[in-house]
Amino acid sequence: MSELKKRLSSILESPKHNTEEKLQKVCALLDQEISYFNWTGFYFKNGDKNELKLGPYVGAETDHTIIPYGKGICGQVAVSNETFVVPDVKEESNYLSCSIDTKAEIVVPIFKDGQNIGQIDIDSHTINPFTDEDRELLEWLCNEVSKIL
Repeated sequence: MSELKKRLSSILESPKHNTEEKLQKVCALLDQEISYFNWTGFYFKNGDKNELKLGPYVGAETDHTIIPYGKGICGQVAVSNETFVVPDVKEESNYLSCSIDTKAEIVVPIFKDGQNIGQIDIDSHTINPFTDEDRELLEWLCNEVSKIL
C-alpha cells in the first residue's frame, strides 16, 4: 500500500492538472490497482443544499448524480461524518442501488476546516471485500484530498 500511497500523492501534488483532473486520475488509479474496486467516485456537498453532487468517478454510469442527505449510504455518511463499510448491500435497508452487480460499498467522508464537504464512494461486485488496510488507505486519501480542495 505504501507504493500506492506514493503514486496517489504524486497525482495530488502534480502542478500540471486541475483539481477535477487530479480526482479523476485518483479514481482511475484506485480502479486499476485494486481489483475489487468496481466503481470509484467522489461526491461533494452541493453548495448550501443538504445534498451531495456527483464529482469525478470511474465505473458504470449512475443515475445518482444528486443524493439527499440521509438517503443511501452516501447520504448517511454526509450526516454521520463517519466511514461506513457495508459488507453486503442486501443487508442494508437504506441502500441506494446503483447497479445490480454491486455487492458491497465503502464510503469515507472528506473534511475541510472541520466540515464534511464530500466523500469517496467505492462499490464492489464482491461480498465483504474491504479490509482494514483499504479503510486506512481511503481515510488517508480523503485527508490528502482535502488539502487540494
